[in-house]
Amino acid sequence: MYKKAYGIIETLAPLHVGATAGEESGNLNLIFRDQFTQTGIIPGSSIRGRLRSEMRLIENGEADANYWYGNEAGAAEVNNNESIVKFEYASIIWIPVFCPGQPIVWVSCPRLLQRYQRIAGDSVQVQVDGKTKLLKEIQIPDKYTGSTNLVAKQATGGKKTIFFNLGFLEINKTKDLSPWFPDQKQQPSVIVDDSDIGMIHDMALYRQSRVRLKPDQKVVDGGGFFNTEALPEGTILVFPVAIRDDKSGKKWQPLKSGETADIYLGGLESIGLGHCELTFKGV
Repeated sequence: MYKKAYGIIETLAPLHVGATAGEESGNLNLIFRDQFTQTGIIPGSSIRGRLRSEMRLIENGEADANYWYGNEAGAAEVNNNESIVKFEYASIIWIPVFCPGQPIVWVSCPRLLQRYQRIAGDSVQVQVDGKTKLLKEIQIPDKYTGSTNLVAKQATGGKKTIFFNLGFLEINKTKDLSPWFPDQKQQPSVIVDDSDIGMIHDMALYRQSRVRLKPDQKVVDGGGFFNTEALPEGTILVFPVAIRDDKSGKKWQPLKSGETADIYLGGLESIGLGHCELTFKGV
């Protein structure tokens, strides 16, 4: 009934998708998070809204946008229709963290890799021990496994150690982790426990303080102090796409430039946030 595809997002600038006011004071801009891992997500509605706005720029764009993505909220009841294309939320596969001596280590956990495997496992082919396998056929690496190109200090007992800002992490073993990167190019990386990813994720977030000044003085306007958090540049995310069987013969073309394009997602674009590379697979 549905054809399956998926999308890969790589942030080229910090990415903020979340509430404009997360505290009673109204000055903390929080990102949306997965309820179990407490890592950042991009809601499917944000992805659909951006693709809808991009489709409006082409000929017959408004009609095509309503056809593929459904009518907007508030449309007349007689014009309501179910969307042909459906999006789930985008979750993190890898998030880059500052690490002295690296200077960047990409971090993930079994739960996040499991979702990536579930979404892309039927279509991604990887090389393991000289054999070609599907991603769904290989085992998710154990927690505290590091990549073979990770620079780590040798600790007592033969284990390796890497250092983050708030502490150190022991690596139990190393393994080629290239199959778990969408482009299959291994980066210095480590897989941590599901219970640790939330803390390390918070350490990796991009944060910025902003103020709104009075128009005639260099003084903060009342309530005009803002703190913003965002996913850092270099974060890799994945989201599934379901395309309903359609007998019209039309082909869904989400991007004007093929399967890959630069796109802006989320808010605060005016201060340089949200620039991403979006790639669709299996469309």
